[in-house]
Amino acid sequence: MAELTIDFCGEWYEPSPESVFSIGREGDIEVDDNPYLHRKFLEVSKYDGIWWLTNAGTMLSATIADAAGGMQAWMAPGARVPLVFQQTNVIFTAGPTTYEFSVHLDSPAFTSQSREDDSAGSTTIGPVVFTPSQKALIVALAEPMLRRGGTGFSSIPSSAQAAKRLGWALTRFNRKLDNVCDKLDRVGVVGLRGGGGKLATNRRARLVEHAVTSHLVTPDDLPLLESQRGMEDE
Repeated sequence: MAELTIDFCGEWYEPSPESVFSIGREGDIEVDDNPYLHRKFLEVSKYDGIWWLTNAGTMLSATIADAAGGMQAWMAPGARVPLVFQQTNVIFTAGPTTYEFSVHLDSPAFTSQSREDDSAGSTTIGPVVFTPSQKALIVALAEPMLRRGGTGFSSIPSSAQAAKRLGWALTRFNRKLDNVCDKLDRVGVVGLRGGGGKLATNRRARLVEHAVTSHLVTPDDLPLLESQRGMEDE
């Protein structure tokens, strides 16, 4: 068995420790013919006995997390992180499409532990508490990824599409989206705000990446789409 393997769309790749393995529009993994995607975006390589993931792009960022959702990092252009877990999930968005692949280590340096399920009516992530309707909003945006059930690619719904899915007015949806992003931004989740304190233009994509990799929402939350459909504010 190779010491490191990558799963994308059910296909497995085995990068060599002797060379740099690239992922992008024209990489060793040709992700997609997407004009918004760099020709070579992410690189996997081994230095000084450690496998590293590097963002070799100039515009796009990626979100990485261990399989349990206990560790998460946001990789801006030029960033590099060590691959130390048995499974590391990588999610990034280029234009309207979000992609996910997983990196597997044969002999990981660290092990991750799953968080206990939250059985209360609201959801708490650190000091952040989300109401059922706020969580339903996140589920509506993450629904294509949650239903996919594996690595690959999907499209994040527009605000109008997600609002329609929930039976909400667009103004209500956007107000709740502002509140969710504000809550996460205040506890240090990066990428939800642009310059000058303004909300980032790609905040829906960043919110979905964070929510899925941190297990803030899971496929078990999909029934919220019906239970909160057309509901009035709490």
